Amino acid sequence: MTETKTTTPTESHETAAPDTTRGVSILTGDPKRAIIKLSGPMIVAMMLMSIYNIVDAIWVAGLGPDALAAIGFTTPVFMVMIGLSNGIGSGTTSAIARRIGAKDREGADNTAMHGFYLAAVLGVVMTICSLCILKPALELIGAGDTIGLALQYAYIVFSGTIFFIFTNVAYGILRAEGDMKRTMYAMVVSSIVNLILDPILIYGLDLGMAGAALATVISIGLVSAILIYWFLGKRDTYVSIHRKSFHYQPAIVSDILKVGLPASGEFLLMAGVAIILNGLFVTVAGTDGVAVYTGGWRVVMFAIVPMIAISAAVISVTGALYGAKRYGEIRTVHFYSTWVGTVIAIGISIITWIFAPQIATLFAYTPESAHLLPQMTAFLRTMCFFYPFVPMGIMSSSIFQGTGRGPTSFVLSFFRNVVFIAFFASLLAITFGLGESGAWWGIVLGDIAGGLFAFTWASLYVKKLIKKNRNSHRTGSATDL
Repeated sequence: MTETKTTTPTESHETAAPDTTRGVSILTGDPKRAIIKLSGPMIVAMMLMSIYNIVDAIWVAGLGPDALAAIGFTTPVFMVMIGLSNGIGSGTTSAIARRIGAKDREGADNTAMHGFYLAAVLGVVMTICSLCILKPALELIGAGDTIGLALQYAYIVFSGTIFFIFTNVAYGILRAEGDMKRTMYAMVVSSIVNLILDPILIYGLDLGMAGAALATVISIGLVSAILIYWFLGKRDTYVSIHRKSFHYQPAIVSDILKVGLPASGEFLLMAGVAIILNGLFVTVAGTDGVAVYTGGWRVVMFAIVPMIAISAAVISVTGALYGAKRYGEIRTVHFYSTWVGTVIAIGISIITWIFAPQIATLFAYTPESAHLLPQMTAFLRTMCFFYPFVPMGIMSSSIFQGTGRGPTSFVLSFFRNVVFIAFFASLLAITFGLGESGAWWGIVLGDIAGGLFAFTWASLYVKKLIKKNRNSHRTGSATDL
């Protein structure tokens, strides 16, 4: 059920008090309760979306290993677009949440409008640019014989770029005001529509790879229409989306982008590492190695969904606390979210280890792909050691994003993905001659090192923040770092 206002019938949206929604009340209340309350709906929604991603890979796997590998080669390019949209969404979340925490309702409304205008401009530019560079980009990253299948999928998906950017900014606004339930509803609709359309379009209408892409674009387009209705038709969100709320301010654009661009850059780093790993797997195991990594990595992304969902709540809660100058409670958010995420990750690791053969069968159920079963099982069991260290890194990055320190979050991602993961994977796979399994263990070791590094840096930052602003909650005169 959608969160509703507690205003009286005579009050308008514009004159409502800053704490007029249940989401905002949770967001600005007890931080531990906020983390749990806001994470729950996001975990449900993101798990369903990840189930879709896995099911989508299963349907595509039925077309053969080359089709699954083609998705793997497309993924790095797709991550560039998704990274930009998620980054702008995160930047919008952080900027609005800090204004809500500071009780600046007008500033929150204006920031939301800036976010939507940025989405419109970037959506058009990215659509044109991506369609122009797709073929040379795929050739550059080694798609080879699978490039025809990859292009069938990619041209259709990238035609819907504007939908991806718009929805992520809209989700960012809803998260900023603590309305995780409505975000959940939209994401669930997208996933369910995708799940229904995939087999119909891929096999029922015999569209193959193009069918998988069409299912994705249709579902995200439908969700965009729902979000437009909520913001412009129903108009019951805390943040007001109206032209009269917009007053162009370069400082607001800068505020969004100083978190959004580094966050987007983090996805570019992950895309770059994915390209490196794809090349590495091609070198040591051929296209089968890429197929195992592509299918198995979707399971990994499903496994870490609870941690990603908690981290989304951390950005919102940290932003509100920072805006309200409740700096001491940011440490509570950091440690508590990391602890909760780690406990969940250990449980997921145990379950994955036990059921790895059964999970692997989902990606090797055809005669053409049956030979991948042993490698897929081994990959999944290796990744079990990866999960418990994810929360330290992802929660720490969210602390920096929530306080508007996007560049620091980017640096952490650079060290994790490039300095640690890519280095260890190459070292073990090639230098030490361990091949495919060496690359897997390199990913694990890199994440462990990256997680410890990020957690230490964030802890020191929060300690410094508290020390320099220990009296800010009483005097209101402390200087922001």
